[in-house]
Amino acid sequence: MAPTPQSLSHPQPNSLKEEQRRSANYHPTICDPTVIKSFTTPYTYESHATKLEELKQKAGRLLATTIDTASLLKLIDSLQRLGFRLLRVHGYPATADVFEKFKGVDGKFMDSFSGDIEGLLSLEEASFLGIQGEQILEEAKGFTGESLKDSLGKLDKVKAQQVRQSLEVPLHWRMERIEARNFIDSYQNDDTKSSVLLDLAKLDYNLTQSVYQQELKELAEWRRDLNFKEKLSFSRDRLMEIYFLAIGLSFEPKYAKCRICFTKYACLATVVDDIYDIYGSLDELESLTKAVTGWDVKAVEELPDYMRVMFSAMSDFTNELAQETLEHHGLDVLPYIKEQWAILCRAHITEARWFYGVHTPTFDEYIKNGWISIGSLGGLVLLCFVEANSIIDQFPHCLKDYSQLFYWSSFIIRLSDDLGTSKAEMERGDIPKAVQSYIIEKGVSEDEARDHVKDMIKCSWKKINEEIVDNCFPKVIVNLSKNMARTAQCMYQHGDGVGTSTGVTKDCIVSSILKPIPM
Repeated sequence: MAPTPQSLSHPQPNSLKEEQRRSANYHPTICDPTVIKSFTTPYTYESHATKLEELKQKAGRLLATTIDTASLLKLIDSLQRLGFRLLRVHGYPATADVFEKFKGVDGKFMDSFSGDIEGLLSLEEASFLGIQGEQILEEAKGFTGESLKDSLGKLDKVKAQQVRQSLEVPLHWRMERIEARNFIDSYQNDDTKSSVLLDLAKLDYNLTQSVYQQELKELAEWRRDLNFKEKLSFSRDRLMEIYFLAIGLSFEPKYAKCRICFTKYACLATVVDDIYDIYGSLDELESLTKAVTGWDVKAVEELPDYMRVMFSAMSDFTNELAQETLEHHGLDVLPYIKEQWAILCRAHITEARWFYGVHTPTFDEYIKNGWISIGSLGGLVLLCFVEANSIIDQFPHCLKDYSQLFYWSSFIIRLSDDLGTSKAEMERGDIPKAVQSYIIEKGVSEDEARDHVKDMIKCSWKKINEEIVDNCFPKVIVNLSKNMARTAQCMYQHGDGVGTSTGVTKDCIVSSILKPIPM
């Protein structure tokens, strides 16, 4: 059983001496600014523009001249990894009744279908696009899951890996950039592959890396100028990891402003998190919360030096985003950005009070606060301002309209984070997270608690699917919310992909940003 807060040693909630402050012993950055500045790639749009255009035209002709429906669908699936999923992923309300044809007279899925691995995989992936109440998709998920598990020992190495990947993380939940890289590797081994599509995918992937590297150089300069390394040395320097998250939100080159804005916001929010979770005394944290909530310059002047450094960076970023949104879109969003910082700090101070008060929150109490303290809500709201063209006619009431979409996305992120990080956080004395809270409250095993949290993630995805099918909101906003959840599940699938990012996370970063695909 996980330890309760009563079994942990807590510092007194007054100002602390340096040796009394907690430390998470985070590892240094995986890439310092000097290394980032040296990033280079032979693939640039300037040098490969002609080749790219040639491949695009060939791909267009290939699609236009493919008459056979099955062959055309395979081409589309190869381009987008979709098939039946194409309808719902893009907001078309396709009925789940189409799956009835796979059932026999007894109402169960036909055993003869269990030998069709490609069909099973497609049905398995499609089942994860279900919404609440679609029982047939739940039945399909159970049938395909068992059938695919039973088939593993009979498949070749490549197909078995594809099946294991689908069973572990469905396509609908995967980070798009990682999936694209993996699918290129898989597609190369497909006997029916199109060399045109393969070459186009490789070149596009490599060229996009040149965009990412330039953006990272700009962001590294920005972070270096903040002087956090000297003034806030206790905090995590996770520029590369956070930028990788930003790629997950919107990987296309045209969304540069989204990636840069989110990276800056998340870098600052990470430091805020470390201040509340690790470094600050309760008195200091109460003062910081008051200063941010009131955006009170006089109150800021009374804060400790390290907090003033943090607030200055937060203020500069806030004013910069507000000014750009006003100039380019005519929207005054300054109060709304300040409000998001206040919301975040209020959620953090709630957890700090629990910690210093040796209070064990109930599961529901923790979740009610935790979906906010994870910080993704502020990121999504701020990205609305970056993509203001999509909301300009509905501002500001659209922020309320999007609240459920943002909630379910943030809910998944909180639960995914807790599944990946709670063990390490409990070992250093943090408050119980979702898994531990459920263990303490319900008296269940850790495996049972983790299964419960995973079931909650599944239900939350159904809520996001409903928003996709309803097709009421701008596509860019829905995609950002959906991709935020996908990226979090990727980052925390093998543990704390942000706090401890020297393993799988680093490999994914190198593959996505630094290592081109051989052509």
